Amino acid sequence: MPDIAAWRALQTELTIAGERRLVLLEGARDLAIQWLQALMPSLELEGGLWVGAVSDIPNNHLTSIEPAKARHWLGRETSLIAWDGWQGNPPDAFAALSGTLKAGGLLFWLMPSLDEWGHFADLDYSRTGLDHDQSHPFAERMADILAKDPSVIRVSLGSQKALTLPRLSKPAVEFRVAATPDQQALVQKLVSFGLGRRRRPLVTTADRGRGKSAALGIAAAQMLQQGRRQILVTAPSKDNVSALFAHARENLGAEVVEASEGRLQTVSGARLRFLPVRELLREKPEAEVVLVDEAAAIPVSLLKRVLLGWPRVAFASTVHGYEGAGRGFAIRFRQVLDKKTPQWQSHTLSQPVRWAAEDPLEPLISRLFLLGADHIPEERSEVEVGEVSIEPWQPAQASEAELSDAFGLLVQAHYRTTPADLRQWLDDPVARSWRARINGKTVGVLWGAVEGGLGEKLAEQVASGKRRVRGHLLPQSLASHSGFPEAASQRGLRVIRIAITAPFRRLGIGRSLVAAATAGAKREGLDFTGASFGGSSDLYEFWASCGLKLVRIGLQQEATSGEYPVQMICAQSAEGVSLVKQVRTRLAKHWLALVPLNWRELEPELLACMTAALSSECERSKYRPDPADIRDLQHFGDGHRGFRLMVPVLRDLSLAWGVASWLRTHAQANLWCRAVLQGWSWSELQREGLCTGQREGEDRLRAVIRELLQNGPEL
Repeated sequence: MPDIAAWRALQTELTIAGERRLVLLEGARDLAIQWLQALMPSLELEGGLWVGAVSDIPNNHLTSIEPAKARHWLGRETSLIAWDGWQGNPPDAFAALSGTLKAGGLLFWLMPSLDEWGHFADLDYSRTGLDHDQSHPFAERMADILAKDPSVIRVSLGSQKALTLPRLSKPAVEFRVAATPDQQALVQKLVSFGLGRRRRPLVTTADRGRGKSAALGIAAAQMLQQGRRQILVTAPSKDNVSALFAHARENLGAEVVEASEGRLQTVSGARLRFLPVRELLREKPEAEVVLVDEAAAIPVSLLKRVLLGWPRVAFASTVHGYEGAGRGFAIRFRQVLDKKTPQWQSHTLSQPVRWAAEDPLEPLISRLFLLGADHIPEERSEVEVGEVSIEPWQPAQASEAELSDAFGLLVQAHYRTTPADLRQWLDDPVARSWRARINGKTVGVLWGAVEGGLGEKLAEQVASGKRRVRGHLLPQSLASHSGFPEAASQRGLRVIRIAITAPFRRLGIGRSLVAAATAGAKREGLDFTGASFGGSSDLYEFWASCGLKLVRIGLQQEATSGEYPVQMICAQSAEGVSLVKQVRTRLAKHWLALVPLNWRELEPELLACMTAALSSECERSKYRPDPADIRDLQHFGDGHRGFRLMVPVLRDLSLAWGVASWLRTHAQANLWCRAVLQGWSWSELQREGLCTGQREGEDRLRAVIRELLQNGPEL
């Protein structure tokens, strides 16, 4: 049984020092729960969490949550977490919740002995296809790190060995949660931004526990006190801004005359109000300042609309590795800022507020899940292609430095790379990896997985929509959405991630990695090599340059990026070649009907690329204009026939032999895609800046037709 007095003393010492600890409860699960039941009544449980089965909660003062709900706790604080690892250990959720633990906090982890971790049947494995009998290098690696870390408190349940808890020396100054110089500088910067010139957005990034939400609340209060009348706050959920509003109310003090959840009003009538992001964009209320908290969890497409919709917008985001979306904010949204508001400002918080700088838990969690994995690129010199070596690679067998470097490269290049990906990369028996090296340094990484090979009966059920099988993203998607059961029966290599270090891009290294992976897949007897990615014209062009062909585009935009998922394949077997031909022919046949119904928001550059590629699959005679069509085109070009009557002819013309390729490079290609293929209204086209109105827009399209009839491909 636990030494109650010793544990209470430890919690007090940790609070004074501003530190937190991980406590491993190693041994039988029932013993661990009994042990916690004995200890919990004596500990400080303010905001404590139990992650496990509700029926097994060791103390009724704990709040029981599921790992899947961990993100709902971001931005909040807890004093204690008890995590039942016997019920599963999703890495993203574990890493995220650890960031909610405040100074003095204890994180109890119920698990088998460390030497059993490599073969422990984690219940979370079945969710990602890792429930196999082989060893799990990810768990073995974590066990090794935990065994070597002196800050970890290991409780061997059922052992006669006495447990001696660490004693912390009393610091010269007792830890207090207070504003850091870092945070104070951010408050000043936010106030200056909020009272300053328009179109100079401020972007704040920080790890957990740095006080960014508090800084937003303090700054909002000062802006209201200094003359701002309407400040709006948005975030993924109202829970995410509770700290922001609490600090705003505290700093406004007696000036607050009305306070409700997500709303404050001062004696002068100035207001601070929360609106969910979609409601904000739908209502478009007037405001001098908009504050976006937890921006990482909001789709980039929505962030862009907020950025352009109000005069002063500040964004705050955590870009920790357990939030893959945070990388989307850091990578994708920065591109939007550079293009739309080049005078944007940035600020980074580095000093922790909720715990001391010497706290050992944060660096431990970072090592376990490679949250701080960083790839430092080599300086580029003149490199001959022959100096680049491409080789198969086993990340599970790499040194910690090599693994961190390679994973850091994936994190930098892909906005959704999280600790769960690290576990999948190391533990999945169907994973295949290659790396590119120059002078012994890694400059590129490709990670793929073998998918497909479903039985005939199961493949039929998948294609008919009656079954959904875990994993097998690419073959299953093709079977169910394109209607070809053989897609699920064939086996292929799907490229999950590919990344090239920035200084060495555009040297063909990415194509060389894909070529090596394709050759490896062919040697393994696989039917195809493929990729599924968030559609953009540059990525499409890259995969097309690698020999992959478009086979499917998803109907729903991805929540994080706002992009449509695109799937492309390079066939290697005779069966694969036949499948790709059938799928592309069918997609081309339905293309002109599907585009305006499903892909009105698809970027026109990408739509033009896809249309040009699919036109080659069409029978040359099918979309060739007949004499009546040619006559209508001539009349339209001369201004004697209206646009609305011409839409069917113009759409068919887009798939005529050579026309889409000719249109792709035309100055009015975007207008053509939006007006003809996607069916945008003239008011929508005007707002997009593609024309000044219907008359001018029609005149531009008429000019395109005149030029096409005179100088375009033969019709």
